[in-house]
Amino acid sequence: MLHEDLMVLLINQDDNKLRVDGTAAENALAGAVLIELVSSGRVAFEPNGKKLQVVDPTPLKDPVLQESVGRFDKPMKPQRAVERLRKKVRENVAAQLEARGVVRVEARKVLGIFPGRSYVITDERAAERVRKAVGEVVLGYRGADERTGALIALLYAVKSVHKVVDGNRRDMDKRAKEIAAGNWAGEAVRRAVEAIQAGVVAATAAAAAASSNYG
Repeated sequence: MLHEDLMVLLINQDDNKLRVDGTAAENALAGAVLIELVSSGRVAFEPNGKKLQVVDPTPLKDPVLQESVGRFDKPMKPQRAVERLRKKVRENVAAQLEARGVVRVEARKVLGIFPGRSYVITDERAAERVRKAVGEVVLGYRGADERTGALIALLYAVKSVHKVVDGNRRDMDKRAKEIAAGNWAGEAVRRAVEAIQAGVVAATAAAAAASSNYG
């Protein structure tokens, strides 16, 4: 699943923490879930192309996707959908990866006081396959397919391509921007990815602004 691959990419194996802050990670993961729902045919844009809605309620085998479909109580713009789906998405995806033996979740203390989580990758081969696939596309060794294109678009949305792939940040960001706007998927999925990517950017910016105002 796209959200599982993205979670693996966001884990920094040097310190077993996420490469981005929690809000950015959750927005990106919610975006990945949305893309999977669109790709599966369960969610699609309304005829006017402004809001996403459930068009096929057939149950899904993936627990995270199935639970997420239930949050669509009405049609939603991409940003609102990302904000609705991000609640507990990190915990749910991590638990799913742990059940599959890819990641081990450990409790830790932030600043020695606040409860937090560490994510230890236990299936290095699975993680390396995802990193290699994304790296080859970002560095221009091969073209993007639907999965790597979506992953790179989401990483670019939370400004973390350079945190996942080693290389010149400016060159990789330029390449990632081109990939995000590319024709590596069918028209319906491509339009959805573009809108969802924008929704992730907007949701992350809104959360940052709210945090700044609160502070």
